[in-house]
Amino acid sequence: MSMVPNHAAADMGTGGALATAVPAGPARLAGPARLAGKVAIVTGGGSRTEGIGTGRAAAVMFARHGARVLVVDLDRAAAEQTVALIAGEGGIAEAHVADITSAERCREMADHAASAWGRLDILDNNVGVEGAGTILDADWQRWDDVMTVNVKTIALASAATLPYLSRNGGAIINISSISAFRPRGLTPYSTAKGAVIALTRAMAVDHAGSGVRVNCIAPGPIYTPMVYAAGMSPEVRERRRMASLLGIEGTAWDVAHAAVFLGSDEARYITGVVLPVDGGVSLRSPER
Repeated sequence: MSMVPNHAAADMGTGGALATAVPAGPARLAGPARLAGKVAIVTGGGSRTEGIGTGRAAAVMFARHGARVLVVDLDRAAAEQTVALIAGEGGIAEAHVADITSAERCREMADHAASAWGRLDILDNNVGVEGAGTILDADWQRWDDVMTVNVKTIALASAATLPYLSRNGGAIINISSISAFRPRGLTPYSTAKGAVIALTRAMAVDHAGSGVRVNCIAPGPIYTPMVYAAGMSPEVRERRRMASLLGIEGTAWDVAHAAVFLGSDEARYITGVVLPVDGGVSLRSPER
């Protein structure tokens, strides 16, 4: 898991106990490969459990669509599990261990992907941790950690990959949260995720001239390894499901499908966008 794990995530079980807790993922890709020939880095590409969070789902989905994927995580076993899932479907991926709170490790990550496959087209920034409470009861060390993991890692990873991305008109995809505009008692987290949106928009302006598109996904309530590992009750899970205007539960694959689109040439005229993937939850009045 990373300090830098993939925690803005959603999960679907891959087997064992989780398989009964979470719905199955989509079938293996049968249609056209939308990312054929592209190389992607997915940070936080492992998962906290054997399930599938948004980083793992994005890595698997990118590979299904033809990309070669560098799966980056602080936890080698978690990254290798993602690679094994991809290899089991005939995809191409490699695990890479890195603490991306370090600018040097981010440069090594970018250099490795470009050296291994000759190019770099997509950076998918999936790392994140939660932070609860208000500014009156804040643990200020935790506050700094939340800002570093949720915001600074995006800046560091993006700075390291931009020289490569700009060669091919690449794409950066950042993961925020609807907590950025729908606060719910997690002030450090909401603040950091709001900063991710501001950073996305600023980078979209700064780097458009280099042909790099920068967009952001804001997931809503997603059933994640972090969520069910914390022992969410069936009653709370049902309330979360019903918060959706569609009456369905969000999964990691919903976020991953959005990432595939934003990383593909189909989104060539889209930059600086914040795309909620939340079943319409953010259209309702905030609830804690």
